[in-house]
Amino acid sequence: MKASLYGRAIPHTPMIAYALAVDEAEAQAILTETLRSLRALPHDALAARYLGSVEAFEVTGASGATYQVEVEAFWDHPRRPGGDLRVMAAIDDGRGWRSLAPLTDSFIIAPGGAFVGE
Repeated sequence: MKASLYGRAIPHTPMIAYALAVDEAEAQAILTETLRSLRALPHDALAARYLGSVEAFEVTGASGATYQVEVEAFWDHPRRPGGDLRVMAAIDDGRGWRSLAPLTDSFIIAPGGAFVGE
């Protein structure tokens, strides 16, 4: 697949490839670890910390690349607040197309602490 900008092909050069690329394996590993640590928190703590707000922080990967991670939570069923909570995290490196379409992952936790759909 050739890169394009405004419908025009962009010649492949190492600098352009660098600007468009993100180490997806490294980013996915950081995202997975972030969600793993959040799964250790109870439903009420997750709701208090992330419901209605977005927490953003930076993580430096093993490659030296800096990634921005954002975490937020919302009710999985908007008409049933206080029920199942969906916790979502997104990661990007702030460069190229990945900043417009970050990698995302989520989990749903019930008020009793069970993970829904797993």
